[in-house]
Amino acid sequence: MAGNALQERFGTRFRRIITNTEDGIPPWMDRVAEGDTAGLYLPSDAPWVVHGNVATLIGGIRALLMQALHPGSLTGVEQHSRYEHDPLGRLAGTTRWLTVMTFGSQEAIDLEAGRVNRMHDHVKGEYTTGLGETKPYKAADSDLLLWVHIAFTESFLTTHELYGEEEIPGGPDEYIAQWSKAVIPLGLTKAPMSKAEMQAEIQRFKNDGLLATSETTKRVVEFIRKPPLSKTALLAYDRMFDGAVASLPTEFQEMLGLKGKPLKFVAPVTRGILRSLRLALGPSSPLEDVAIKRLNRIGAWPKS
Repeated sequence: MAGNALQERFGTRFRRIITNTEDGIPPWMDRVAEGDTAGLYLPSDAPWVVHGNVATLIGGIRALLMQALHPGSLTGVEQHSRYEHDPLGRLAGTTRWLTVMTFGSQEAIDLEAGRVNRMHDHVKGEYTTGLGETKPYKAADSDLLLWVHIAFTESFLTTHELYGEEEIPGGPDEYIAQWSKAVIPLGLTKAPMSKAEMQAEIQRFKNDGLLATSETTKRVVEFIRKPPLSKTALLAYDRMFDGAVASLPTEFQEMLGLKGKPLKFVAPVTRGILRSLRLALGPSSPLEDVAIKRLNRIGAWPKS
């Protein structure tokens, strides 16, 4: 009983951080529970398995670092994001999008995509490219949407392969192809459909001079490295940050002004942190639980 109480207390404290709520219950849980359609994915699909794993915590950190390599997406974050004044609010917004698009019904997905698209309508301005040119941007621009999508997809995939414990149904290519459906409602209709295509796109961004760093990059990276968390939370976060950096290609580490520790040393520690977190949080995920109940209710799961 004491162990269960401790587990519940830790789980609540952890979920308070990622949902930015007092009770740790995501305000969007009811939206995931509601609806009469299956949505984009079932529990047997690759995105559900990858995004239901705690390795996404490392993937999220890595994705933010990858996004910072593109001056356009970096400028959008700096000028239109709450990352400095309300970092947990921004984290909650990103978590909401990821979980609703993964576990929600089609009705929930449509509403969430509409929310994000309305936010994107206000994100616009100018940025300096890696070639020194001034370029106007909008969050809905296809090249920015593509880089943000790649940053998320490649980061979640890489960290799951390094630190996750479950096999990806259908393998990496299946995950990439299936997750591409989540960004179609945001206007990105041409996304990589395989690991080879995704790596080719990353190389194209680099070769075309679309990736660059600046003083702003350093400031954002330093904020990601040391966010305003409690001392206890930072102990675990520091190790997760090490895991995120170690998983980046050396050339990207250098661009970001980071030097990752050897992966052979970092990986066991990171897996240990995640294993402890899984044990502390318990075997079930409240969001997945309500999503599965919805699928049970409409007869979409288990598969007949």
